[in-house]
Amino acid sequence: MIWRFAARRTAALVVTALVASVLVYGALFLAPGDPATLLIGGGKPPSAKLLAEIHRQYHLDDPFLQSYWRWLTHLLQGDAGQSLSYKDAVTHLISERIGNTLFLVLYAAVLIVVPGVALGTLGALRGSVGDTLVTVLTTALMAVPTFVMAVLLIWGLSVQAEVFPAYGTGTGFTGRLHHLTLPALALAATWLAYVAQVTRSAVRTELASEHVQTARSRGIPEHFVVRRHVLRNASGPIFSASGVAVAGLIAGCSIVEQAFGVNGIGALLIQSAAKQDLAVVQALALITVVVFVGVNTLVDVITALLDPRIPLGGSA
Repeated sequence: MIWRFAARRTAALVVTALVASVLVYGALFLAPGDPATLLIGGGKPPSAKLLAEIHRQYHLDDPFLQSYWRWLTHLLQGDAGQSLSYKDAVTHLISERIGNTLFLVLYAAVLIVVPGVALGTLGALRGSVGDTLVTVLTTALMAVPTFVMAVLLIWGLSVQAEVFPAYGTGTGFTGRLHHLTLPALALAATWLAYVAQVTRSAVRTELASEHVQTARSRGIPEHFVVRRHVLRNASGPIFSASGVAVAGLIAGCSIVEQAFGVNGIGALLIQSAAKQDLAVVQALALITVVVFVGVNTLVDVITALLDPRIPLGGSA
């Protein structure tokens, strides 16, 4: 049954990726006017020779389906086209920067899952005072937008305290860790609060469940009850929330990378959109959608494995 569930989720992932690729590539043809002028950008009217070259290079005179199929097959072969503004292959631009983004996302994911689960569990187990403190803290974190958190962290921990650098990525593992601490904190803050609140709710639900009350009445030690019955049964929603949070980091990294001068694919997406470099924007937008949906698909499958109570068949 789990294999059929995984197969259905994988098929949905493929369909979503195909639909996203059509929409991403079709945005070029939906733009008003000649797409070639949008690709060139700038204020001066382009020459007829340059327009003809752009039409030839991007196959703008071909029918949409033929042009789309050529772009998709080249993309699947590792050729995402040529950047007009950077004068370089799109795949080379992405490969140079993707390592910084992956490091930042993984760092932020650790900052989300470990403190988030710990805070949520602490709030649920420590009674009214601990619960109130965790609720106030997480509500405050969720109320602060990512770009505001970035400014606050730069002002507090870089300008005033001079603990962490506010710009760049550093070199080597320790250098990257030092430089990317503030970006990771800014990226993780809201999602940390989300995971903490989901964990708190899941743990409190399990604490009030009948099997936990029965285990306590039989004299089983509290630490064993919490570890074996509470946290184990609450792991499904906690893992699901953590997976959603990690997937959400992919969309939020653009703002953080731009704010802290991190040379990653998120900053490249913003810069390319500002320069109207659609070859780069198309490739990065499709990668973002595929990774986001792929992470959610993986989370759904693992959650189903962790929690056998989740129905796997039909529309449920």
